Amino acid sequence: MEPGLARDALTLLLGFATGVLSALFGVGGAIVSNPGLRALGAEPLVAVGTTLPSILPGAITGTLRYRREGLIDWRLITPAAAAGLLAVVGGSLLSHELPGGGHLLLLLIAVLLAFTAWRTAVTGPSDPAGDEDEGGTGPAIGGGGRTRWVAAGIGVVAGLLSGLLGIGGGVIMVPAFTELLGLPLKSAIATSLVCVGIFGVPATITHAVLGDIDWRLATLLTIGVIPGARIGASLTIRTAERRLRLAVGVFLGLVALVYFVTETRALLQEL
Repeated sequence: MEPGLARDALTLLLGFATGVLSALFGVGGAIVSNPGLRALGAEPLVAVGTTLPSILPGAITGTLRYRREGLIDWRLITPAAAAGLLAVVGGSLLSHELPGGGHLLLLLIAVLLAFTAWRTAVTGPSDPAGDEDEGGTGPAIGGGGRTRWVAAGIGVVAGLLSGLLGIGGGVIMVPAFTELLGLPLKSAIATSLVCVGIFGVPATITHAVLGDIDWRLATLLTIGVIPGARIGASLTIRTAERRLRLAVGVFLGLVALVYFVTETRALLQEL
Protein backbone atom coordinates (compact mmCIF):
# COMPACT_ATOMS: atom_id res chain seq x y z
CA MET A 1 0.00 0.00 0.00
CA GLU A 2 1.26 3.47 -0.89
CA PRO A 3 1.99 5.94 1.97
CA GLY A 4 -0.94 8.25 2.71
CA LEU A 5 -3.85 8.94 5.03
CA ALA A 6 -5.45 5.53 4.41
CA ARG A 7 -2.28 3.66 5.38
CA ASP A 8 -1.80 5.93 8.41
CA ALA A 9 -5.33 5.24 9.63
CA LEU A 10 -4.89 1.49 9.18
CA THR A 11 -1.58 1.64 11.05
CA LEU A 12 -3.28 3.36 13.99
CA LEU A 13 -5.95 0.66 14.06
CA LEU A 14 -3.24 -1.99 13.83
CA GLY A 15 -1.48 -0.37 16.79
CA PHE A 16 -4.68 -0.38 18.85
CA ALA A 17 -5.28 -4.09 18.10
CA THR A 18 -1.62 -4.79 18.89
CA GLY A 19 -1.94 -3.08 22.27
CA VAL A 20 -5.10 -4.99 23.19
CA LEU A 21 -3.62 -8.35 22.29
CA SER A 22 -0.23 -7.54 23.80
CA ALA A 23 -1.63 -6.91 27.28
CA LEU A 24 -4.39 -9.52 26.93
CA PHE A 25 -2.00 -12.37 26.11
CA GLY A 26 1.37 -11.02 27.32
CA VAL A 27 2.95 -11.61 23.91
CA GLY A 28 4.30 -8.20 22.93
CA GLY A 29 1.79 -7.77 20.13
CA ALA A 30 4.32 -8.16 17.33
CA ILE A 31 2.69 -11.40 16.25
CA VAL A 32 -0.13 -9.17 15.04
CA SER A 33 1.78 -6.06 13.96
CA ASN A 34 4.38 -8.03 11.95
CA PRO A 35 1.91 -9.54 9.46
CA GLY A 36 -0.14 -6.34 9.62
CA LEU A 37 2.83 -4.26 8.52
CA ARG A 38 3.60 -6.79 5.80
CA ALA A 39 0.04 -6.36 4.52
CA LEU A 40 0.60 -2.58 4.49
CA GLY A 41 3.63 -3.04 2.24
CA ALA A 42 6.61 -3.18 4.62
CA GLU A 43 9.52 -5.44 3.72
CA PRO A 44 10.01 -8.48 6.00
CA LEU A 45 12.99 -7.16 7.98
CA VAL A 46 11.44 -3.68 8.21
CA ALA A 47 8.25 -5.26 9.57
CA VAL A 48 10.35 -7.05 12.19
CA GLY A 49 12.17 -3.89 13.27
CA THR A 50 9.27 -1.43 13.08
CA THR A 51 7.17 -3.34 15.61
CA LEU A 52 9.79 -2.95 18.34
CA PRO A 53 9.49 0.76 19.32
CA SER A 54 5.82 0.26 20.21
CA ILE A 55 6.53 -2.68 22.54
CA LEU A 56 7.85 -0.65 25.50
CA PRO A 57 4.97 1.86 25.88
CA GLY A 58 2.42 -0.93 25.45
CA ALA A 59 4.19 -3.07 28.03
CA ILE A 60 4.38 -0.18 30.51
CA THR A 61 0.66 0.55 30.15
CA GLY A 62 -0.32 -3.08 30.73
CA THR A 63 2.20 -3.53 33.54
CA LEU A 64 0.78 -0.62 35.53
CA ARG A 65 -2.68 -2.18 35.35
CA TYR A 66 -1.45 -5.64 36.35
CA ARG A 67 0.63 -4.21 39.20
CA ARG A 68 -2.46 -2.74 40.82
CA GLU A 69 -4.00 -6.22 40.81
CA GLY A 70 -0.88 -7.86 42.30
CA LEU A 71 -0.53 -10.27 39.37
CA ILE A 72 3.19 -9.74 38.61
CA ASP A 73 5.62 -12.28 40.09
CA TRP A 74 8.59 -9.98 40.72
CA ARG A 75 10.80 -12.92 41.80
CA LEU A 76 11.15 -13.99 38.19
CA ILE A 77 11.75 -10.59 36.58
CA THR A 78 15.43 -10.12 37.50
CA PRO A 79 16.80 -13.52 36.37
CA ALA A 80 14.63 -13.72 33.24
CA ALA A 81 15.21 -10.14 32.10
CA ALA A 82 18.92 -9.98 32.97
CA ALA A 83 19.69 -13.24 31.18
CA GLY A 84 17.64 -12.25 28.15
CA LEU A 85 19.10 -8.80 27.49
CA LEU A 86 22.33 -9.94 25.84
CA ALA A 87 20.41 -12.62 23.95
CA VAL A 88 18.17 -9.89 22.51
CA VAL A 89 21.16 -8.07 21.01
CA GLY A 90 22.63 -11.29 19.67
CA GLY A 91 19.33 -12.27 18.08
CA SER A 92 18.96 -8.83 16.49
CA LEU A 93 22.41 -9.09 14.91
CA LEU A 94 21.72 -12.62 13.67
CA SER A 95 18.48 -11.54 11.98
CA HIS A 96 20.46 -10.25 8.98
CA GLU A 97 22.52 -13.43 8.69
CA LEU A 98 19.68 -15.91 8.21
CA PRO A 99 18.71 -16.90 4.64
CA GLY A 100 15.37 -16.22 3.00
CA GLY A 101 15.23 -12.41 3.08
CA GLY A 102 13.18 -12.42 6.28
CA HIS A 103 10.48 -14.84 5.09
CA LEU A 104 12.10 -17.77 6.88
CA LEU A 105 12.12 -15.74 10.09
CA LEU A 106 8.37 -15.32 9.92
CA LEU A 107 7.84 -18.98 9.02
CA LEU A 108 9.76 -19.84 12.16
CA ILE A 109 7.33 -17.65 14.11
CA ALA A 110 4.46 -19.67 12.61
CA VAL A 111 5.93 -22.98 13.80
CA LEU A 112 6.61 -21.54 17.24
CA LEU A 113 3.11 -20.15 17.56
CA ALA A 114 1.48 -23.41 16.46
CA PHE A 115 3.35 -25.35 19.14
CA THR A 116 2.55 -22.74 21.78
CA ALA A 117 -1.13 -22.73 20.80
CA TRP A 118 -1.40 -26.48 21.20
CA ARG A 119 0.38 -26.53 24.56
CA THR A 120 -1.72 -23.67 25.91
CA ALA A 121 -5.17 -24.74 24.74
CA VAL A 122 -4.89 -28.52 25.08
CA THR A 123 -2.49 -29.02 27.98
CA GLY A 124 -3.33 -27.74 31.43
CA PRO A 125 -0.85 -26.13 33.80
CA SER A 126 1.79 -28.45 35.23
CA ASP A 127 0.87 -27.56 38.81
CA PRO A 128 -2.75 -28.43 39.63
CA ALA A 129 -2.74 -25.84 42.40
CA GLY A 130 -2.94 -23.21 39.73
CA ASP A 131 -5.28 -20.78 41.46
CA GLU A 132 -3.82 -17.38 42.05
CA ASP A 133 -2.52 -16.57 45.52
CA GLU A 134 -2.98 -13.28 47.23
CA GLY A 135 -0.35 -10.93 45.84
CA GLY A 136 -0.34 -12.65 42.44
CA THR A 137 2.74 -14.80 43.07
CA GLY A 138 0.94 -17.96 41.98
CA PRO A 139 1.50 -21.40 43.49
CA ALA A 140 4.43 -22.05 45.75
CA ILE A 141 7.43 -22.43 43.46
CA GLY A 142 9.94 -24.68 45.14
CA GLY A 143 13.72 -24.58 44.96
CA GLY A 144 14.59 -20.88 44.88
CA GLY A 145 17.98 -21.44 43.19
CA ARG A 146 16.52 -23.80 40.62
CA THR A 147 13.65 -21.42 39.95
CA ARG A 148 16.06 -18.58 39.21
CA TRP A 149 18.08 -20.74 36.82
CA VAL A 150 14.96 -21.91 35.00
CA ALA A 151 13.71 -18.33 34.77
CA ALA A 152 17.10 -17.27 33.40
CA GLY A 153 16.98 -20.02 30.77
CA ILE A 154 13.50 -18.94 29.74
CA GLY A 155 14.78 -15.37 29.47
CA VAL A 156 17.68 -16.38 27.20
CA VAL A 157 15.44 -18.24 24.76
CA ALA A 158 12.78 -15.51 24.82
CA GLY A 159 15.38 -12.75 24.41
CA LEU A 160 17.04 -14.48 21.47
CA LEU A 161 13.72 -14.84 19.67
CA SER A 162 12.76 -11.28 20.58
CA GLY A 163 15.77 -9.90 18.73
CA LEU A 164 15.80 -12.50 15.97
CA LEU A 165 12.11 -12.41 15.07
CA GLY A 166 11.03 -8.97 16.28
CA ILE A 167 8.61 -10.44 18.83
CA GLY A 168 8.38 -9.54 22.49
CA GLY A 169 9.32 -13.03 23.65
CA GLY A 170 5.99 -13.59 25.35
CA VAL A 171 5.15 -16.52 23.10
CA ILE A 172 7.97 -18.33 24.91
CA MET A 173 7.63 -16.88 28.40
CA VAL A 174 3.88 -17.25 28.97
CA PRO A 175 3.72 -21.02 28.33
CA ALA A 176 7.16 -21.58 29.90
CA PHE A 177 6.21 -19.79 33.11
CA THR A 178 3.04 -21.87 33.39
CA GLU A 179 4.51 -25.22 32.29
CA LEU A 180 7.96 -25.09 33.90
CA LEU A 181 7.37 -22.89 36.95
CA GLY A 182 3.69 -23.54 37.69
CA LEU A 183 2.44 -19.95 37.50
CA PRO A 184 -1.26 -19.34 36.92
CA LEU A 185 -1.87 -18.05 33.41
CA LYS A 186 -2.82 -14.52 34.49
CA SER A 187 0.34 -14.18 36.56
CA ALA A 188 2.42 -15.60 33.70
CA ILE A 189 0.91 -13.07 31.28
CA ALA A 190 1.55 -10.15 33.65
CA THR A 191 5.11 -11.24 34.47
CA SER A 192 5.89 -11.87 30.81
CA LEU A 193 4.70 -8.41 29.85
CA VAL A 194 7.25 -6.79 32.17
CA CYS A 195 10.06 -8.78 30.53
CA VAL A 196 8.66 -7.97 27.09
CA GLY A 197 9.07 -4.26 27.79
CA ILE A 198 12.65 -4.72 29.01
CA PHE A 199 13.61 -6.82 25.97
CA GLY A 200 12.13 -4.22 23.64
CA VAL A 201 14.73 -1.58 24.54
CA PRO A 202 17.98 -3.21 23.26
CA ALA A 203 16.12 -4.85 20.38
CA THR A 204 14.81 -1.45 19.24
CA ILE A 205 18.26 0.15 19.47
CA THR A 206 19.94 -2.67 17.56
CA HIS A 207 17.38 -2.74 14.73
CA ALA A 208 17.49 1.06 14.54
CA VAL A 209 21.26 0.92 14.00
CA LEU A 210 20.70 -1.74 11.33
CA GLY A 211 18.21 0.56 9.57
CA ASP A 212 15.24 -1.80 9.92
CA ILE A 213 12.74 0.69 11.41
CA ASP A 214 10.23 2.82 9.50
CA TRP A 215 9.79 5.55 12.12
CA ARG A 216 6.55 6.95 10.69
CA LEU A 217 4.86 3.57 10.94
CA ALA A 218 6.46 2.93 14.33
CA THR A 219 5.11 6.22 15.73
CA LEU A 220 1.60 5.53 14.51
CA LEU A 221 1.71 2.02 15.98
CA THR A 222 2.78 3.43 19.34
CA ILE A 223 -0.05 5.97 19.42
CA GLY A 224 -2.57 3.16 18.92
CA VAL A 225 -0.87 0.68 21.27
CA ILE A 226 -1.17 2.67 24.51
CA PRO A 227 -4.99 2.78 24.87
CA GLY A 228 -5.25 -0.73 23.45
CA ALA A 229 -2.91 -2.15 26.11
CA ARG A 230 -5.01 -0.70 28.92
CA ILE A 231 -8.14 -2.36 27.53
CA GLY A 232 -6.34 -5.68 26.99
CA ALA A 233 -5.09 -5.81 30.58
CA SER A 234 -8.57 -5.12 31.90
CA LEU A 235 -10.00 -7.96 29.79
CA THR A 236 -7.42 -10.43 31.12
CA ILE A 237 -8.14 -9.49 34.73
CA ARG A 238 -11.88 -10.09 34.29
CA THR A 239 -11.62 -13.39 32.36
CA ALA A 240 -11.70 -16.80 34.06
CA GLU A 241 -8.38 -18.68 33.86
CA ARG A 242 -9.67 -21.73 31.98
CA ARG A 243 -11.48 -19.58 29.42
CA LEU A 244 -8.43 -17.36 29.06
CA ARG A 245 -6.21 -20.40 28.39
CA LEU A 246 -8.50 -21.54 25.58
CA ALA A 247 -8.65 -18.02 24.14
CA VAL A 248 -4.86 -17.73 24.15
CA GLY A 249 -4.46 -21.08 22.38
CA VAL A 250 -7.06 -20.35 19.71
CA PHE A 251 -5.67 -16.88 19.06
CA LEU A 252 -2.10 -18.09 18.68
CA GLY A 253 -3.21 -20.93 16.42
CA LEU A 254 -5.03 -18.55 14.07
CA VAL A 255 -2.06 -16.20 13.90
CA ALA A 256 0.26 -19.15 13.18
CA LEU A 257 -1.94 -20.15 10.26
CA VAL A 258 -1.88 -16.62 8.82
CA TYR A 259 1.90 -16.44 9.12
CA PHE A 260 2.41 -19.83 7.50
CA VAL A 261 0.14 -19.20 4.52
CA THR A 262 1.37 -15.64 3.86
CA GLU A 263 5.09 -16.32 4.08
CA THR A 264 4.96 -19.67 2.25
CA ARG A 265 3.21 -17.92 -0.63
CA ALA A 266 5.85 -15.16 -0.60
CA LEU A 267 8.68 -17.70 -0.71
CA LEU A 268 7.06 -19.64 -3.57
CA GLN A 269 6.67 -16.42 -5.57
CA GLU A 270 10.39 -15.73 -5.26
CA LEU A 271 11.41 -19.17 -6.56
